[in-house]
Amino acid sequence: MRHSHKKILIAAFASICITASYAQGPKPLSPGDSVLAVKKISERFDVRKYIVPVALIGYGFAALHLDALADLSESVHEETWDDHPHRQTTIDNYLQYAPAVAVYLLNIAGVKGEHNFVDRSMILIMSNVIMEGFVSTTKSLTHQLRPNGEGYLSFPSGHTAEAFVSATFLYEEYKNVSPWIGVGGFLVAGTVGALRIYNDKHWLHDVIAGAGFGIASTEFSYWLYPILKRSLFKKSSGNKMIVPVMENHGLGLAFVQRF
Repeated sequence: MRHSHKKILIAAFASICITASYAQGPKPLSPGDSVLAVKKISERFDVRKYIVPVALIGYGFAALHLDALADLSESVHEETWDDHPHRQTTIDNYLQYAPAVAVYLLNIAGVKGEHNFVDRSMILIMSNVIMEGFVSTTKSLTHQLRPNGEGYLSFPSGHTAEAFVSATFLYEEYKNVSPWIGVGGFLVAGTVGALRIYNDKHWLHDVIAGAGFGIASTEFSYWLYPILKRSLFKKSSGNKMIVPVMENHGLGLAFVQRF
């Protein structure tokens, strides 16, 4: 049932993306205007922001097939757990959300970020929806055994992906205030990844790929959200919008209109 909800969620977001791509203003656009509109959107899509996350994701997938990278993950596991047995910790279950929480605490403290409460919340939710869709689908398709032997949902690390969603969110909101705020967020996210290995929940390549998925999902949301806002949140006879919602421990979409 859970997987079916996620498939519906991914399909819904795909529909929104298609709608946003073909949405037009009150008067029809000429072919020349259409080309200019597409060019304007593509210019805002900064491919450079995806070099690092794509490389991280690529490394993770490569480790599933290359013995050298798989052996490295095995060595890290042996050094961390087999050679130095220790008690596990649950702090990573909470620390993964810390950078995102910091965004709201900083705003409460009067340090304003890039977006208002509604816009940044929508971006954060959208980032999580996209990340969860990719991570859960990849886990099901790769069917990788965890290092502790507890289940076949090892690749990639969902906790690490969530942590890097939060860290990238913090960075994007406060990069113009101080880059060190973002650095702090990524240090926390990296700590979460290390703890997933420390707790014998994930391999090294699970964590590396999870970081890539988290960063890419958030960066994509920062690009996509303004397009959706312009296309779908236009004022008409009533105020209409499509918003992510959480219900019965799952994420979904709702259409809201105020008359």
